[in-house]
Amino acid sequence: MINKILDNRFIIIYALPFCLGALTVFSFQPFNLSFINFILLPLFFSLVVFVTKRTKNVYRKRPYKKNLFLIGFIFGFGFYLSGIYWITYSLTFDESFKILIPFALILIPMFLGLFMGLTILIIGPFINNNIPSIFLFSSSYAFSDYIRGKALTGFPWNLTGYSWSWFTEVLQILNYFGLYAFNLIAITIFTIPVIIFFRIKLSSKVIVLSLTFILIFLTYLYGSFSINKNKGLTNYLTQDDKVYIKVISPNFKLDYNLPIKEIENKLKKLIRYSDPDKSLNTIFIWPEGIFTGYDFEEISIFKKIIKDNFGKSHLLLFGVNSKHQNTGQYYNSLIVVNNELEILHKYEKRKLVPFGEFLPFEKLLSKTGMKKITQGYGSFLKGQQQDNFLIDNLNILPLICYEIIFPELTQKSENETNLIINISEDGWFGNSIGPHQHFAKAIFRAVENDTYLIRSTNQGISAIISNKGEIVKKLNAYETGNIELDVPLIKSEYKNKNDLIFFILLFTYLIIFLIFKYKTNAKK
Repeated sequence: MINKILDNRFIIIYALPFCLGALTVFSFQPFNLSFINFILLPLFFSLVVFVTKRTKNVYRKRPYKKNLFLIGFIFGFGFYLSGIYWITYSLTFDESFKILIPFALILIPMFLGLFMGLTILIIGPFINNNIPSIFLFSSSYAFSDYIRGKALTGFPWNLTGYSWSWFTEVLQILNYFGLYAFNLIAITIFTIPVIIFFRIKLSSKVIVLSLTFILIFLTYLYGSFSINKNKGLTNYLTQDDKVYIKVISPNFKLDYNLPIKEIENKLKKLIRYSDPDKSLNTIFIWPEGIFTGYDFEEISIFKKIIKDNFGKSHLLLFGVNSKHQNTGQYYNSLIVVNNELEILHKYEKRKLVPFGEFLPFEKLLSKTGMKKITQGYGSFLKGQQQDNFLIDNLNILPLICYEIIFPELTQKSENETNLIINISEDGWFGNSIGPHQHFAKAIFRAVENDTYLIRSTNQGISAIISNKGEIVKKLNAYETGNIELDVPLIKSEYKNKNDLIFFILLFTYLIIFLIFKYKTNAKK
């Protein structure tokens, strides 16, 4: 029976890689079944070895390199099909986009699958059942993720390391290592159990598996110590080292083309959910998308409503479209206003969502009738590099929605950053796994930057996340209300600022593999 399965090309090249890739989705939020990667990645590694060996007999008369590409590509296709299918939900809000759902469901995972397909095509012939091959496999897998996160506009979504998002103790090394180095280590650890199938001494297997367990345990101990030490430090902070913040999650239905009267009703609900107390110095964080389809100039008619309900000790931070003075085009912006509805600070989004906020090759594709998915205007303008918001003792890094998935935005922020604010509109993705995966990225950014992170979303997960990645307070998806806290302003001694350790590890892994390969060839 097993031999029949192993001799079945369809199962080996198509069905098995697809299933392995698709099942990885259960390792991420909201499932958090990280342990399945200890099964899936070793099986995928073994599959690559198996197909490589088959080139000496069964597949020799066929283009075996094509088979290596296919198992990587199909694995990647299954990985992304199950992991980001929820993107297609955003196409249901406009009848003209519904016809694109099958294309988005299939073509996006196919494109992203190319990264893994090309990776296995290149390294497949060199992979064998030995420990150095684990280093080659893991480093190549991680480097493929790195390229995916940087190429074109970049899409660093669901890196394997994100499957640890629930395990805050383990995440503490992010502050020193960074996302991509952490991802490389995670892939290596998940793959190591494959040595069970290697023809090496049992004692060697026991030693390697024991060392892996010890590494995880030591990482846990360090993380636990770091978190407890941080709690001790924050307990000594004075009121001058804190800021009172209210995060509002309105749970508005995502509607197009609302009349201005409906926008006014939304504003009044936001004020009611905010429950302002004019005697308290407060920063109110409202989400992205609350004034959908309207720019700041158009909502300025609500100045009196704002002034009547908020005091001089209040600041409001929210998302709104803003117009470029010269071109008349629009930015997706995050602004800070006072109770006079005067803009004190403005941030223009730098990482725009392809097709969601801008249309690639717009001059060409617009002729076919295509447009961006979000309401109003043409493509948004891309914001330029901007300084943090400086408000008294606050040094705020603002990030809008999708930008939270890019570690380079926090890496390039000012060293004095003591608060990250992320606003989002997750209603685009409905009651799917998308908002949960989106939220997981915020946990990583907080730890990497050793800074409290405030997240306000509409129909997504709003939260106050500590500088150690702990969820202090949270509103679940589709939950209406507010959360509040005197947020500590951490003066961090160290923030992750580059991917140097990732490249050092890559180089080290490659050297280990090449040394072993040289010694093996010398014995022949």
